[in-house]
Amino acid sequence: MYNFFSRLIGLFATLVSLSLLMHKHSTVETSAALVHDRSLLLIVGMIGLGVGLAMVLGHNVWSGGVLPVVVTLFGWLIPIRGVILLILPPEWMVNLFNVLHFEELFYVYVGMFLVLGLHLTYAGFRSPRPFRRRS
Repeated sequence: MYNFFSRLIGLFATLVSLSLLMHKHSTVETSAALVHDRSLLLIVGMIGLGVGLAMVLGHNVWSGGVLPVVVTLFGWLIPIRGVILLILPPEWMVNLFNVLHFEELFYVYVGMFLVLGLHLTYAGFRSPRPFRRRS
């Protein structure tokens, strides 16, 4: 199962990162607008919580090598972020956004996400597929 999630997360992170890199100005503007819009934060938080819980329930493996553990950690980060978006007051979200210096460190954040995506994609497709018996 970790192969599937590794491929899914890896391809998602890689493609989103490349898109973000191609549109830095609009990404920064959209992110800044998002933290000021409580309604959108609630929607993004609910979607993140739902997707993250599905990943955690589908894959919660803390052994068996680096790849399954990285997939599990990423799976846990998504619902945690979703809960944070749901419960933090809007002022705190704006302060957090400012403290992270998103615009100044944009390439660092997106670069880390891209490296994670490339690694998970490579590792997920390189790993042997588990044997399945045909019925």
